[in-house]
Amino acid sequence: MTYQTIRQRLLLSAVSTLMTGLMLAAATSTQASAPAYETANGSASASANTTQPRPTPFQTNFWEALTLEPQDAWTTLRKSFQWQDKILPADAQARVDEWIEHYRSSPENIATITERARPWLAWITQQVSERGLPGEVALIPFVESSFDTGAKSHRGAAGLWQFMPATGDALGLVRNGNYDGRLDVVTSTEAALDYLEMQADQWYEGDLMLSLAAYNAGAGTVNHALRQAQRQGLHGDYWDLSLPYETMQYVPKLKAIATIINDPERYHVTLPEIHTEPAFAKVQLAHAVSLSEASQMLQVRQSALAELNPGLLNGRIDPRSTQTLLVPEEVDSWALAQLAQGNSQAIAQSDSADTYRVESGDSLSTIAARYNIDQQDLIRWNALDRPGYLQPGQLLSISGR
Repeated sequence: MTYQTIRQRLLLSAVSTLMTGLMLAAATSTQASAPAYETANGSASASANTTQPRPTPFQTNFWEALTLEPQDAWTTLRKSFQWQDKILPADAQARVDEWIEHYRSSPENIATITERARPWLAWITQQVSERGLPGEVALIPFVESSFDTGAKSHRGAAGLWQFMPATGDALGLVRNGNYDGRLDVVTSTEAALDYLEMQADQWYEGDLMLSLAAYNAGAGTVNHALRQAQRQGLHGDYWDLSLPYETMQYVPKLKAIATIINDPERYHVTLPEIHTEPAFAKVQLAHAVSLSEASQMLQVRQSALAELNPGLLNGRIDPRSTQTLLVPEEVDSWALAQLAQGNSQAIAQSDSADTYRVESGDSLSTIAARYNIDQQDLIRWNALDRPGYLQPGQLLSISGR
């Protein structure tokens, strides 16, 4: 049973008990305050025709407090929006409205993208909120990569936040043959938010919309457009600037999708249920381990680990590149401790007839021939991006389980 399930059951139980007690108290209060009249024999009786008594202030306040708003990641995100009530110039609003119509005309695309956001939205929203940034910033991956962790552009940008190689290098995102920090959601998210705040403070007196434009087009391009607008007597905010087409549409896209998420029913959009708590936990490792080994120890699918750790290019974590492995949040804490401690005995015990531990000199073709299985099945079962690069000690599923 997950933490969220336990918490929800306890909350429902507590609310149920509280409601029962208060309803009994309310019933007693109602009976005690019922109006009476004198009968012919002098006894008092409740009148069946009198107006029902008004609820006490206590009863009223209780029921008002019980009108709880559903709590999920979307609700949390909406509460952190800061740009929804800002009135834009007519031409600026027209640009936003154009993108609202574009998105609402293909609700299936929004459904696909928001489904991809399921593992990441709650955590990214949390990071944005902790910095006091507008909640709309959490939706940048919607515009940049459609929440595809493996997205790569023809220009070389990669990951949820679409960092170019040089920008990633400048921000300290490690990139080598085994690991790409631009694809690591945790690392790249922290770098992206740092970058936005740094540019806003350095160039734009805290104006995040200008920083977003610079995130897309580069600070040099935005600074030139800013000076040009100011020479024309304009204030020089984002909506005043003449920028490349893509950058002119960048903030309107972000504002449009935030507007739809702020009121999805109005735009006939259905959002997937996403819990308020992050869908993953972090484990710090000081030793190398393959996703296959971690999968066996933690009793989770290797593909689930691969989805949470797209920065691991060869399915193996090497502490020289990164020490943080993301795992599904429901993973058993004892198994996590064994993994973090590098318990080789526990790793050895995780071997079974369904797995094979790679030895020096092994190749995928020889392993496939040894167990009379198809090489392509081996690749699929183990989510091998680079089948020619097996590591000694790596565990491979040879049954698909």
